[in-house]
Amino acid sequence: MGIVTNCTDKHQACIDECNRCAQACYECFEACLNEPDVNARKNCISMLVECAQMCQMSASMMSMSGQFAKDHCNLCATICDKCAQECEMFKDEHCQKCAQECRKCADECRKMANM
Repeated sequence: MGIVTNCTDKHQACIDECNRCAQACYECFEACLNEPDVNARKNCISMLVECAQMCQMSASMMSMSGQFAKDHCNLCATICDKCAQECEMFKDEHCQKCAQECRKCADECRKMANM
């Protein structure tokens, strides 16, 4: 449900998933920086930040019913899929959980973009 209006109700599931994914990516980013193989994770670490930023931007666009919200969500789905792919290369729990969140977000974003 919207916080001050109900104009975003149709996008609320996607807004929530984008916010959840951004949080997962930032948490995974922090965990990856503390892994012993941090050099092997450079692409993943970079992708985590890009994904989190895109999710935050998409949530913002949907919250204000921006005219390019669907475009943002379409790109967000692509970035979330790529981030999930990067995370899936590492078998630790935080990367696996983050990959799951990214996949869920990508699915919600695709649904929203196709509304």
